[in-house]
Amino acid sequence: MTEEQLLAGLRAGHQAAYAALVTQYQGAMRAVAIAIVGSSSADEVVQDSWLAVVRNIDGFAERSSLKTWLLTITANTAKTRLKKQRREVFIDDLRGPHGSIDNDRFQPDGHWQQGPAGWHSDSPEALLDAQELRDCLEHTLSSLSELQRSVLLLRDRQCLELEEICNLLDISHSNVRVLLHRARLSVFATLEHFEVTGEC
Repeated sequence: MTEEQLLAGLRAGHQAAYAALVTQYQGAMRAVAIAIVGSSSADEVVQDSWLAVVRNIDGFAERSSLKTWLLTITANTAKTRLKKQRREVFIDDLRGPHGSIDNDRFQPDGHWQQGPAGWHSDSPEALLDAQELRDCLEHTLSSLSELQRSVLLLRDRQCLELEEICNLLDISHSNVRVLLHRARLSVFATLEHFEVTGEC
C-alpha cells in the first residue's frame, strides 16, 4: 500500500489503514516517546499521540511524509507532557553489560588500532539466527540509557536521518552523534564478547 493509498484509507476511517499505520510506526513513535519522557510514561504518550492522529488526520497538509508527521506529533505530545521542562542530556550514559570498545582501539584518525576479534566460520547473519545471541543483544539494548537506546533504534532500526532525530528529541547534532556512537560501541562489545566466549 502506497502512502497515498494509506492516507486515503485513514481519511475514510478504514480500520485496516489504521492497523497498517500502527504496525508500521508504533515502534518509532515509542522510541521517540522514551527518549523524551522515559519508559514509564512512553506508552501513555504514544496512546495520546494516536488520538491526536485520529483527530487531525484530515488536517494533514502533506508538507512532510506521514512518518515525519506522526513522529512530530509524538515528540510534541511528549514535550507537552514534560510541561516544557527541557530534559538535560548527559553524555556519560550507562555502559552495556560488556562495557564498550576502548578508545585505545582506535588511531587518532578514527581507524582501528587493534581490529575486532576474527569471526569464526559462521557469517554475522548466521550468528543472528542464534536465539542466544538475539537474547544477548536485547539484554544489551535494555541496559543502555533510554536516550542512547532511542537514538540507536531511531537511526538503525527506523532509518531516520540524524537531523530528524535532533529535531524530534530537541538535542544537538553532536550529542546525537555521541549517543549513537556509544550505543553502537556497547552493541559491538557484546558481539565481540559473544564471538570470543560463545556466551552472553
